[in-house]
Amino acid sequence: MAEEDRSLPRIGEHAPDFEQKSTHGMKKLSDYEGKWLMLFSHPADFTPVCTTEISGFARRYGEFQARGVELLGISVDSVQSHIAWTHDMAEMGVPIPFPILADLDMGVARRYGMIHAGESATATVRTVFFIDPKGIVRAILYYPMSLGRSVDELLRVFDGLQTADRLGVSTPVDWKPGDDVVVPPPQSLGDVETPEQAKAKGYTYHTWYLRTKPQG
Repeated sequence: MAEEDRSLPRIGEHAPDFEQKSTHGMKKLSDYEGKWLMLFSHPADFTPVCTTEISGFARRYGEFQARGVELLGISVDSVQSHIAWTHDMAEMGVPIPFPILADLDMGVARRYGMIHAGESATATVRTVFFIDPKGIVRAILYYPMSLGRSVDELLRVFDGLQTADRLGVSTPVDWKPGDDVVVPPPQSLGDVETPEQAKAKGYTYHTWYLRTKPQG
């Protein structure tokens, strides 16, 4: 078995910095310090699925901004290609308000594990890195080239991460804003509550290790 590549960023680790040309000039990851960031890759400019994705992200950019989230795209195309492609989308009525990085030498793409040889040795798969204001990778999603991403799900991930940080809770399956959240489980035998004790705190008791409460 090949030795595991420890250079790839993982959940809970600092995202590696870079300095790269983009459609909005030079960009560094550290430029986004203090902000939530969605760093995402697409396989190639001037391709059908990628065009629907970038346009979809742009149409709902205000929803990301309302959550304090910046967007930063990347592919192995040139800046000139990015400019021409985003100009095309603007001509179709969808201006692209966020930068797209050029990564011709695949340096950033390889550092972030965006090149998957089983899909392509020369194009990035559809990856999404959710990076918090401290530069920590909080979630990672990978999609094949054939599958366009869901903006609703991307927004839901940010909502869940921010809710967990704000309230010190977790979010259950299919959670969405406004749904009940999961209370941290007991850390010792003395912390185990009866159904009555849980109810007195406003919790819904499912079992001793699973209690939920309104998001509040």
